[in-house]
Amino acid sequence: MNYSKDIERCIEYIEQNIKEDLTAEDIAAASGYSLYHFCRVFSLCKEMTVMEYVRSRRLSLASIELFNGRRIIDIAQDYGFETQSGFTKAFRKAFGYSPSQYAARMDGFLQNGTIFEIGGYLMNPVIVKKPAFKVAGYGIQTNVAEGNYTKDVASFWSQYEGENLESKMYEILNPPKHGEVGLCIPALDSGNATYLLGVIVEDFNQVTGDMLTAGVPEAEYAVFTTPPVDTSEGKDQKDFVKVIKSTWKYIFEEWFPGSNYIYDEGKLDFEFYDERCHSRVDTVMEIYVPVKERSEQ
Repeated sequence: MNYSKDIERCIEYIEQNIKEDLTAEDIAAASGYSLYHFCRVFSLCKEMTVMEYVRSRRLSLASIELFNGRRIIDIAQDYGFETQSGFTKAFRKAFGYSPSQYAARMDGFLQNGTIFEIGGYLMNPVIVKKPAFKVAGYGIQTNVAEGNYTKDVASFWSQYEGENLESKMYEILNPPKHGEVGLCIPALDSGNATYLLGVIVEDFNQVTGDMLTAGVPEAEYAVFTTPPVDTSEGKDQKDFVKVIKSTWKYIFEEWFPGSNYIYDEGKLDFEFYDERCHSRVDTVMEIYVPVKERSEQ
C-alpha cells in the first residue's frame, strides 16, 4: 500500500467536495480503507484528524473569498457552517480576527500579487497580552553585531527547507496546534544570538538532542499582519521575504515614533507562520513585537 499517494488522493477528494456535507465516513470510503484505519493513517501523516483538516481548509478558502465582497453569512453557509456566529468563532480562533476585521485589514492590498507600500490601515496593529509559552525546534547560533544575522538566517532557512526539518519537527514534537514561531534570542552582554524556528509545545519531553528550546515570557504585544502577496504555485517567493523585511522596517522607523508605545527590551519579539503562509494568493504572516506604554515626560 502506498499511503502517501492514497492520502494525496484523499486530499484531492476533499478539495473537490469541500463545500459538500463531508464526513469522515465519506472520505474513508473514497480512500478504500476502513474508517478506523483511514483515520489513524491520516492523523499520522497530517498530524491532525481528517475533520480538523477539512475545517482548516474551509476556513482557509473562506478567508480568500472575503475579498470578493460577499456576505459573511453566505460564505459561512457555503463552507458548511450552520450559523454566522459559529463561522465567526471558528475563524477568530484560527486567524485571530473576526471575518469582517480580517477583510477590512486586507482590503485594497490584494491586487495581482503586487508589493504595496507598507503603511495605512493594515499596519494598525492589534495590541494583545500573551501568556508565557514554550518553543522547540531547530536553529543556529549567529552574531547580530558582526552583521552576519541576515545571511546566517537565510542559510538556515535553505537548510530547513532542504532537509525537510518542518515535517521532522511536527512528527517528533506533535504540537497541539499548527504554526511555526521564528524568534531571535540574544545572549547576555554580547552580539551573539540564537535563531530558533520551532513550534509551541506544552513541555520539552519529546525534544531530541539536535533541537533547540526556548521559554518566551508573558508580554504585551503589538501584532502586525504583513500585506498579502501571491505565493501560489509558480510565483516568486522573494516577494514574501521582501514584504516581511519592509514590515519590520516600518515598525521601527515609522510606527514606534508615532505611537504611545516603546519596545519592551526585556521581552522577545517573534514571527508567526500559520496556514496563511502556504502557497496562497493572499499569503501573510504575523510579527509580534513586545511593547510597553511610553512614560509621560
